[in-house]
Amino acid sequence: MTTLHIKNMVCDRCKKVIKDELTTLGVEVHSIELGVLEIDPKSVDLESIAGTIEAHGFELIESKEEIIVERIKVFLISMIDQLPIQRKNKLSTMISDELGRDYSSLSKVFSQRELITIEKYFLRLKLEKVKELIQDGSHSFSQIASILDYSSINHLSGQFKQETGLSMSEYKTMIQSDRKPLDKIV
Repeated sequence: MTTLHIKNMVCDRCKKVIKDELTTLGVEVHSIELGVLEIDPKSVDLESIAGTIEAHGFELIESKEEIIVERIKVFLISMIDQLPIQRKNKLSTMISDELGRDYSSLSKVFSQRELITIEKYFLRLKLEKVKELIQDGSHSFSQIASILDYSSINHLSGQFKQETGLSMSEYKTMIQSDRKPLDKIV
């Protein structure tokens, strides 16, 4: 069994695309999770696999630092996808527990590689989710604040305005959104 780490996987559709493309290529896929793929090592050469996944906006990652960064991103994206966000601990503790490493070293690697802090990255993910929920129209602003674990609607409103330059009400009335794909947040 060979384990490959893949960058830019952010949802179940990403997993499906990779699995379907690799199966078509003749690769025996044993398991696939966000950011991690297990295959039969005899299936196909890595160059063919890399070419196939890169054609769809993904890439193989090999360095330990890049794998750490991708694992952090996948963990944070999964938090955003499992609404409501329910944190029992600080974000730093949750990340440290998830990766089994000291948060300060994880934070340092992430910041060096991505030129942004983990907290700022998580904030940007949350604000993209806010935009999605505003466009969806099925939640009030107060409900959105609660779902995304903000202490108050005022806290959310302030961060939204600071990051986007618009109030949430102004954003809601926009004809065209300025949402970013999750793999393009940094």
